[in-house]
Amino acid sequence: MRRDSAQVTGLKVLGWLASEDEIFGAFLGATGASLDDVRAGAEKPAFLISVLDFVLQSDDWVLAAAAAAGQPPQQIGLARAVLGGHDRMHWT
Repeated sequence: MRRDSAQVTGLKVLGWLASEDEIFGAFLGATGASLDDVRAGAEKPAFLISVLDFVLQSDDWVLAAAAAAGQPPQQIGLARAVLGGHDRMHWT
């Protein structure tokens, strides 16, 4: 996955998260972010990492976010790895 694709996935997950009132409220509470912070951070990889980390806490959230994004669930974890600079994974 390329970095720009990872960022698009992060934005799609953020869109899903923002549409889920209860979960979005929990995200805001857990991160201390305001709606202005969300708007300002949406294009920043570090903020999208926080979104992906939050969603990755629950398999149900991952499945729902992936379905909303039209992507396989594995793409969310992969996007997180790429945005975090771990796009060159070594399996040995």
